[in-house]
Amino acid sequence: MSVAEARVSGELPSPLLPGAAPQSGPLRDRRGRVARKLRLSLTDRCHFSCVFCMPERGKVQWIPREEILDFDEIVRIVRLLALDGVEKVRLTGGEPLLRPGVADLLRRLKGLPGLREIDMTTNGERLPELARELREAGLDGITVSLHSLQRERFAQLAGLDVLPRVLEGIESALRVGFPVKINAVAIRGYNEEEIPALVEYARERSLPLRFIEFMPLDGRGNWDQGSVLTGAEILATLRSSHPLTPLARESGDTARRYRLEGSDAEVGLITPVSEPFCDDCDRIRLTADGKLLTCLFDTHLHDVRGPLRAGASDEELRALLRRSYEEKPPGIQYIRDLQHGFQKPRPMHAIGG
Repeated sequence: MSVAEARVSGELPSPLLPGAAPQSGPLRDRRGRVARKLRLSLTDRCHFSCVFCMPERGKVQWIPREEILDFDEIVRIVRLLALDGVEKVRLTGGEPLLRPGVADLLRRLKGLPGLREIDMTTNGERLPELARELREAGLDGITVSLHSLQRERFAQLAGLDVLPRVLEGIESALRVGFPVKINAVAIRGYNEEEIPALVEYARERSLPLRFIEFMPLDGRGNWDQGSVLTGAEILATLRSSHPLTPLARESGDTARRYRLEGSDAEVGLITPVSEPFCDDCDRIRLTADGKLLTCLFDTHLHDVRGPLRAGASDEELRALLRRSYEEKPPGIQYIRDLQHGFQKPRPMHAIGG
């Protein structure tokens, strides 16, 4: 498909004139929010089957492999985004470590002008073998998803009985010098009683811990308001057993952070459902199949892969990226009824988190 054909088909935002140079300055939307951080999905595939993320095992419709961006395409898009002010990249999935050659991609991304930091979010199961290679390739930090410290419950949540491997992966990352952060999705009826144990685990290792509210992005249709363990409820549980000192929130931060007194550890609350933080969001997402997503909850996927493979110039692609970000929606805090008035986007594993 040519660029002109893509424009007619609606896959390319209009107007985008051939050879048109993008405006100068950072990517800025109509509400004045500036894109500084990119969530870059390397694959939609994952060997876990977490209840808050994916459809049931055997019911997943994976993106065809020929539609997945190759490394040359990824590097080109990230280079253009960095030219327009994106400074931080977080590699996500699916499970990013299922993508062969991640360390090679890292080395290429680290050489791009303008990027200050490249991190990764992973389930941790492959870190025992890969942590050192990732560190040597230049990865700056690792976030590991850890939603339970009880083996049976972990298997129930993740769909795989591999808790010892994940814990080993965290220790492997620490041994090679990674800054490690822990993410835990808190779901009523699953793991709310494990909050104290997860806090103690983080405190003993001086690790930042983030509790994340259950979002309506699961692939099973099980989400409802009653399953959301709110940030306020989590905070009340934390304060019942730990003195907390509030920490300053910088613009664009997803978490409200607290220092555990008497420790180097901190706990953060990410509350996209009960207390959204959309008004100063500075994130943009690129899915594994080359769709630009300007909001985690948006259903409008801006196709970048089509024009790229059709021969679009750098100038045309930069104009497309700019126009797409300008159309960033207000965010989830402006959706009044999540239960009934919310058109669900892709499941989390196909978005990239």
